[in-house]
Amino acid sequence: MLDKRFNDASHMQTSEITLDLLDAIEGGESVSQRGLAARLGVALGLTNTLVKRCVRKGLLKVQTVPSNRYAYFLTPKGFLEKGRLTAEYLSTSLNFFRDARSQCDTLFDNCEDVGALRVVLLGASDLAEIAILSALDRDIEIVGIVDEKSNYERLAGIPVTRSVEDIDSFDRIMITGLTDSQNTYDTLRKTYSKESILALPISRLSATRNQTRGRAGWKR
Repeated sequence: MLDKRFNDASHMQTSEITLDLLDAIEGGESVSQRGLAARLGVALGLTNTLVKRCVRKGLLKVQTVPSNRYAYFLTPKGFLEKGRLTAEYLSTSLNFFRDARSQCDTLFDNCEDVGALRVVLLGASDLAEIAILSALDRDIEIVGIVDEKSNYERLAGIPVTRSVEDIDSFDRIMITGLTDSQNTYDTLRKTYSKESILALPISRLSATRNQTRGRAGWKR
């Protein structure tokens, strides 16, 4: 059930952003799409797409206000959808945390077995924070987080850099981005061995489904 829900990570993110959008509009403030984009932390184009989609689905209504601006209001259907998305988010977030934490634990156990203790995280995300929590219970050291698009300087106390080349040395690199994980994995394989790359089964990568079934035999 969880794997199906998170097979498409962009669906999860879109649902969460849609919930944030409906929540922001429910506040009753007159705000431009640019203001909504800034509040949600997403591109203006994505905000425009989501607003149009919500209007088409009957979740929002639009009214013209002075100065040629638009005001957005939740419809009764929009209120119901916001409640549904809230319940879904709370449920899937808890399940996601439990499964991701268990899978991080298993991968890090594998790393400890072969003495691969220095790990880089590729992607500043909720998944990265879960990996950091898992590492705290072990001898695993998260030596850095790489995310060329992130505005973070640190995440959960770990420095965020723009390139793997900024990290002096490491034993494993874990994919913790929530989007386009397969392309990330394929790109890494051009430089790193399969054994050096850690990817959670929850990411549904074609080359990593059996990665956590055993605890021995990994090489740098």
